[in-house]
Amino acid sequence: MVETTVEPMARILVVEDEQDLQEVLSYNLRQAGHEPTIVGTGQEALARVAAESPDLVLLDLMLPDMSGSDVCRSLKSDPATRHIPIVMLTAKGEEIDRVVGFELGADDYVVKPYSMRELALRLQAILRRRSAPAEGAGLAAFGRLRIDREGHRVWVGTGEIALTALELRLLCTLYDRRGRVQSRAVLLDEVWRMSSDVNTRTVDTHVKRLREKLGDAGAYLETVRGVGYRFTGGPPDEAPPTER
Repeated sequence: MVETTVEPMARILVVEDEQDLQEVLSYNLRQAGHEPTIVGTGQEALARVAAESPDLVLLDLMLPDMSGSDVCRSLKSDPATRHIPIVMLTAKGEEIDRVVGFELGADDYVVKPYSMRELALRLQAILRRRSAPAEGAGLAAFGRLRIDREGHRVWVGTGEIALTALELRLLCTLYDRRGRVQSRAVLLDEVWRMSSDVNTRTVDTHVKRLREKLGDAGAYLETVRGVGYRFTGGPPDEAPPTER
């Protein structure tokens, strides 16, 4: 049994087709004070979420009818369910799998075999973040840029910009720390929740893509050569500054 201080009871949907793991997860989640619901396929998971929105989804990547990535993509692309945290469970440990999972909007990624204590602590952290209001929660405005975190919407001027969940997380992380340089290692840990020993071109590629989507407001994201990135700290004029 896992003994740890947990957040108030959460309704957790467990999407796992291995019966032994179903029983272990169900037992430990109940011992931790949560209310687990167990399903074994992706289609069951989508139906259950539609009928009864859970507080969090524990999602195995390898399912008998469809991939966990497809389930994650479906939930994160639907405005009615994109707010639900998803923790992916998988035997795959390659960094590319983790990148794909986070690209789709997964909140965390746990590789089998894992300890129940590790999993409980990760769930606790995610549920705490979900229950606590984010810094600057609601509509944030900076120059021509507006960010609606809860609605997962971003505008530059009057035009709405479509961002992935990961791109929004990257933008909000830089915005919340505007004026302060964020190293690639810090961004990998905070946005991707990945160790800094992976190829840091991951960060560079996503910042470049985010800038392109933001158009002229992309210049708010400054490159600090040899260090990382910074959201410009000074109050902008109506037009964003030229990148330094």
